[in-house]
Amino acid sequence: MVAIFVLVVVLAGAALLTAFISSRMVLRISPGEGKMIEMSQAIREGADAFVKEEGVRIAVIAVIIAVILGVVFHFRYSFAFLFGAFMSELAGVIGMRMSTRTNVRVTNSARKGPLEAFRTAFTGGTVMGMSVSGLSILGLVIVMWIYKSAFMFNNVVLVHKFHIAFVDAVMLVSSYSFGASMIALFDRVGGGIYTKAADMGADLVGKVEERIPEDDPRNPATIADNVGDNVGDVAGLGADILESYVASIIASIVLAIYMKLGDPTMNAHNYTSMIMYPLLIGASGIVASILGIIFVRSLRVKDGRTALMAGNFFTGGLTLLLVFFATWYVKINYFGNIFNIYISVISGLIAGIAISKLCEYYTSDKYKPVRRLAEKTQSGAAINVTTGLSLGMRSVLLPVLVIFVAILVAYAAGNVYGISIAALGMLSFVGYIVSVDTFGPISDNAGGIAQMAELDPEVREITDRLDSAGNTTAAIGKGFAIGSAAFAALSLIVSFILSSAQTTSGIKALLSAIGESHIAQKASYMQQAFSFTSVVNPYVLVGLLIGAALPYFFSSLLIDGVASTAFLMVEEIRRQFKNDPGILQGKSKPDYTRCITISARGALKKMVIPGMLALLTPFLIGWTLGKGAISGLLMGGLLSAIVIAIYTANAGGAMDNAKKYIERGHFGGKGTDTHAASVVGDTVGDPLKDTVGPSMDILIKMMSVISLLFGSIFLTHPFFT
Repeated sequence: MVAIFVLVVVLAGAALLTAFISSRMVLRISPGEGKMIEMSQAIREGADAFVKEEGVRIAVIAVIIAVILGVVFHFRYSFAFLFGAFMSELAGVIGMRMSTRTNVRVTNSARKGPLEAFRTAFTGGTVMGMSVSGLSILGLVIVMWIYKSAFMFNNVVLVHKFHIAFVDAVMLVSSYSFGASMIALFDRVGGGIYTKAADMGADLVGKVEERIPEDDPRNPATIADNVGDNVGDVAGLGADILESYVASIIASIVLAIYMKLGDPTMNAHNYTSMIMYPLLIGASGIVASILGIIFVRSLRVKDGRTALMAGNFFTGGLTLLLVFFATWYVKINYFGNIFNIYISVISGLIAGIAISKLCEYYTSDKYKPVRRLAEKTQSGAAINVTTGLSLGMRSVLLPVLVIFVAILVAYAAGNVYGISIAALGMLSFVGYIVSVDTFGPISDNAGGIAQMAELDPEVREITDRLDSAGNTTAAIGKGFAIGSAAFAALSLIVSFILSSAQTTSGIKALLSAIGESHIAQKASYMQQAFSFTSVVNPYVLVGLLIGAALPYFFSSLLIDGVASTAFLMVEEIRRQFKNDPGILQGKSKPDYTRCITISARGALKKMVIPGMLALLTPFLIGWTLGKGAISGLLMGGLLSAIVIAIYTANAGGAMDNAKKYIERGHFGGKGTDTHAASVVGDTVGDPLKDTVGPSMDILIKMMSVISLLFGSIFLTHPFFT
């Protein structure tokens, strides 16, 4: 165990060193001159100010939660929680600060050619990718090492305080995951509202009403729009993916602990290997990601998409090879052949790729769905919106079937532990995945700076091609995130059910009852584990219904937050144009600061209620309807959230790319009624794909972690029975 801890720490350090070297490489590149630097500085200051204010507000909530954890359980869980929150926030801030310094350097590099611009944008993205990869696993290993006795084979025991029974090791890793989840949710919600409100306001008034180009310096919201790309699509993304990665690792560790408690025949080797195996998968992914980054940088292709896709397959294949050797090293024979669990890794990775390709099919303008959507937009905005929503709904079925098949394969290979390992298999090379995802917003910002600085149109054409490549490859990242969320959340729900299958006072006795059937007898084991979750139980059914409805209500709050803030943004832009006609004539400078302030205030105000809803719902259900209802809440929420995530991501992505397809000259191109209709459709899709969709994954995982963490203090039966 010690040797694996040391190896993981060394490789996590290598990931952070790679991020540092990448940052030095980018900062050595000239940022240009004059207006380029001025625009970049305005974006950087706006992003820094928002993240600082957002961080202060989240910190207050985090401290309150940490105190509650300490009083109810123990202050070591408070430390784990705050440490997880700190690592998540740190990853997002590092990535955002780097992206706001890389954007202008990509713009300047584009003046030399597409290859230089591509390498600059990709290198800037690797800072975020490797920071997420290194910080997430390093933080978890530090917590596990400090409290390593809790994870030892003979020391995984039940801990009692105030007559509450819980498993110390489970509480430690769950607290760390909870901290990361809370930051991810607020960052995604706050950043998503900020960026989409600014984007909608800038497009509706600038493009539709005044017919001026995107990112035109005459548009008062153009700086706020570019700030939003950084606080939402970079800082929010980093915290989001870190949370998904951590949740996948922790789900595997928690299930290993419960299997050991439920099966006295498990030997020390299998238990230790099942605890360490997720960490070795993460370590393998770090090595593969570093080599994948080197591979992509060595390519001399002008097409960014080709390079990124080649890197994706190279890194994924190398990860599978390294995980194979890791599987051989740990030799987990608990599920039969030592390579059975490797099948779960393969099923997760293949499912992630399949979901990603399906998302790409429905959102890329290379394929028929988006091209047909663009064609139908000639009939107006209403047809664009209805067709785009229909396309998003239609796109749900096949990814769900892929998840269904992968779950069955992973379960057959490694029981419920295999399902959690499949989630980790999807995100194993998270460093490369996040690097590619961050590449898109950086390129988008670079194009905005080129437009605002009024550079040669050829520069904007190069950055637009990079942005297009980033949008296509971002669909891959979303596919992995959605798929892994389904697996990880299911694993966490199973963990909650296993913990809640016992009474709060007699947990040992019921764990022994579960252990009477060997874990290999899967049907018997699962029947016992799920005995109190039958849908014929009215409280479970009520929980299922509430769980299915909750993601829709949560989504409505996010969309309303975007719409309300965008309304204020539109009014402000119109006011400035009306009061100072010189702005549109290029004679006066618009007031960018007011628009930045509107987006920031709206996001900070509107992120609170959705965040508190996710935090408090498990407590409300647990203390009124009991644990059976919570199991229903989590399962209903999982099914609903995954469907909404796929639907909104693909509907919004299709409407966005239909607009870009038209802007490249199809069906009349820019400045036509068809283009104006596509812009309206894009503004409808924006909050779907960049605010609602990404938040669904975090919502269900955070509620699952909260339920697992606090489940021991919830009522076993409904309050009024």
